[in-house]
Amino acid sequence: MEIPAARPNTAYYSLYAAPMIDNATTLSVGLKIKDQENDAVNITLLLFAGLAESVGTTRLSLTLEREALTVQQLKDTLCELYPAAASLIRISFVACNQSYASDETTITAADEIALIPPVSGGQPEAESSSSQASSANNLFTLSYDVLSTEETCAKVQDSRYGAVIAFIGTTREYTNGQRTVLLEYEAYAPMAIRTMEQIGEEIDARWPGALCAISHRLGTVPLGEISVVIAVAAPHRAECYDASRYAIERLKQIVPIWKKEIWEDGSEWKGHQLGPWNPLQP
Repeated sequence: MEIPAARPNTAYYSLYAAPMIDNATTLSVGLKIKDQENDAVNITLLLFAGLAESVGTTRLSLTLEREALTVQQLKDTLCELYPAAASLIRISFVACNQSYASDETTITAADEIALIPPVSGGQPEAESSSSQASSANNLFTLSYDVLSTEETCAKVQDSRYGAVIAFIGTTREYTNGQRTVLLEYEAYAPMAIRTMEQIGEEIDARWPGALCAISHRLGTVPLGEISVVIAVAAPHRAECYDASRYAIERLKQIVPIWKKEIWEDGSEWKGHQLGPWNPLQP
């Protein structure tokens, strides 16, 4: 794959670009920030989905003549290096140590950094039938396996609850007249689990006593198959309905999972489709 030409300003940084690696589970960018002794130290910047495709590389080695930089400075630098991807970089958010960061946040060499494009659109990871990630309490799961509604609901069923609701998202065939033949999902797995746990905590705070479990599929999902199951249990049906709706809307807002729609004649990353995307908003 031909790497897009970058335009380094040698007074501030130098650039190394490595070609795309097929089926990479994550796309890594090595960022070097000068310390006080003027020695370069490495941190990792993760790229995902259409953003990685737009940049056209899995690994950048960037040397900055400064000890640290802000999120906004990082984004400005990447926009200058890759003007063709600048529009997507500008609307992306940076995650610092698996939490969304504001533009004023300072990045250091000790941080884990990811550039998160609008969620719900992406590129598949390397597929494995046994690959799975889950939270410590097993309520929140990512899996390449076929999802089971019964298994997800069983995680929240209890004699304390009078209502259990399951939301099931599947691959539909037509969207706005365009025929979909396949969906593919990618996730920033550790942050996806963490933000799903956050949704569970928010539901417990808003509807005391309610319990939520979320299972999301990764890799390819054929027509009619399940991509996400959200199970919510609560003492009464009213809060159960409300909490279920809240869970799917928050998942689409803050959980770093991307979806790629594949058609008979092409494909497209599908990002956030509910207005301007801002995962920092409650």
